[in-house]
Amino acid sequence: MTRLFNDPADFADEMVDGFVAANRARVRRVHGGVARSTTSPEGTVALVVGGGSGHYPAFGGLVGHGLAAGAAMGNLFASPSAQQVTAVAKASEHGGGVLLSYGNYAGDVLNFDAAARALEAQGIDVRTVRVTDDVASAPVDQVHQRRGIAGDLCVFKVAGAAAERGDDLDAVTAIAARANDRTRSFGVAFSGCSLPGADEPLFTVPEGRMAIGMGIHGERGIAEADVPTADGLADLLVDKLLTERPDGTGTTTHGTAPDATTTRPGPRVVPILNGLGSVKYEELFVVFGAVQRKLTDAGIVVVEPEVGELVTSFDMAGVSLTLFWLDDELEQLWAAPADAPAYRKGGAVPQQPVPVEVLEAGVVVPVTPGTEESQASAARVASAIAAIRAAIDDHADELGRIDAVAGDGDHGIGMQRGSTAADRAAQDAAARGAGAGSVLAIAGDAWSDKAGGTSGAIWGAALEALGRVLGDDSRPTPATVQRAVHAAAEAVLAFGAVPGDKTMVDALVPFDQVFSARVDAGDELVDAWSAASAAAQTAADATADLLPRMGRARTHGEDAVGTPDAGAISFALITAAVLATIAVPA
Repeated sequence: MTRLFNDPADFADEMVDGFVAANRARVRRVHGGVARSTTSPEGTVALVVGGGSGHYPAFGGLVGHGLAAGAAMGNLFASPSAQQVTAVAKASEHGGGVLLSYGNYAGDVLNFDAAARALEAQGIDVRTVRVTDDVASAPVDQVHQRRGIAGDLCVFKVAGAAAERGDDLDAVTAIAARANDRTRSFGVAFSGCSLPGADEPLFTVPEGRMAIGMGIHGERGIAEADVPTADGLADLLVDKLLTERPDGTGTTTHGTAPDATTTRPGPRVVPILNGLGSVKYEELFVVFGAVQRKLTDAGIVVVEPEVGELVTSFDMAGVSLTLFWLDDELEQLWAAPADAPAYRKGGAVPQQPVPVEVLEAGVVVPVTPGTEESQASAARVASAIAAIRAAIDDHADELGRIDAVAGDGDHGIGMQRGSTAADRAAQDAAARGAGAGSVLAIAGDAWSDKAGGTSGAIWGAALEALGRVLGDDSRPTPATVQRAVHAAAEAVLAFGAVPGDKTMVDALVPFDQVFSARVDAGDELVDAWSAASAAAQTAADATADLLPRMGRARTHGEDAVGTPDAGAISFALITAAVLATIAVPA
């Protein structure tokens, strides 16, 4: 369990502040994460990495010479928002373009892709490499769906070294992609992890048993087995990974290390034995001894291995093994110097500090006043968002419990962060005279920025679409609200989910359909919304019967049947909260 925290909602921000305070010679605080506090030659590529917090030293600990130029750091186990990624990239970029690299999770993909579009619109050249090293998360013929776990380090290290030596953006991207193609990881967990303020871990494992193939966000794994000896665990990890040698690594090759005078027979591999948070280094060393022996017996040359905590899962007790299959260039880049707060290699490299920069933070969002009619509607909108926040606060624990079964356990926390930020932003915008549309758009931006993750991106897009249609000029009619709801539904559907995938869409689409039909039939707004909200609740409850086909819950398969989707349930809760607000006479 997590023992040391203040307000759990502030934990990630306070953690980043403390991390920067302890490492000012290498990193500086920027909106959304950290960037180097040392200079880089003009025109070099900026490698920007990132993901949710709770995985230290990933991702902020890997910012420094020879590694990343910046790290976007979301809340605990939640992807950074598009705004955070964009801000970190702009603070890190110095004329050579930006390579975004991160683990392949739905929320990260949504937000990093949105950031890439925003950066390109501002004239910054952007490329993306998603890390897909976790063999447990999808079969070999669906590699593009695999998660990124400890293999992040391999991709980041060689990409950062290539950028440091002056390679252009296309070359750095190609090297990062090649490293990803040649990296495989597999892990086990002996206990789950607990987030600050939580009474229970995200998942549990019976005493003497271990979860096999777990993820790093509380995903419970794909199987369970008795805890073996250290040698037995090494056998399990190595044997699994050797069944998936990347193309071109299954036969004997010859290579020369940068500091060697003779060729060395055998395929070359960097093994990374990674502790996930609570396994002691001494235990890792015992396991690694067996890993080294097994690889050597298989005719594989071990090159510059790493043993330690490199990509963690908060306080999870677990271990993962990564095999990074080298070629001559990748070996040289792996061996190149690096100097980051949590990862150093090679001799010291003189570096010059940059002047202290304070990026725009806490800037008041400008507001164009709405008409008197729209300002009156904006007050109702702000009240509805306050009711949404209250409903989410009341049900956050239950949403987290549901998500721990059919997802990864952080939905309640993420919805709390987003709705709280949206509420504060909405009240402020309404007080400054914004119209209804602007209040919704500003609230959506705040929700997306603070919640991060998939739900943050989705709710940000939905509120923006609602606001765009409602506008700031007049009091919305039922027909206007009908068009706005449909626009919001279309914005959510654009993320790729369809009914039957066991997502929020399963409740959203029936809501949109029933609301539209009732408005077309001449119902008043309250009556139409009431019928649609009831349809959303029925549909949300029915997701318990569905197999998940998208997101992190997809790996749970049959285990998720019997539990409804947390996103669909929270959507139904929100529609009910809004109904209670609009039912009160103006």
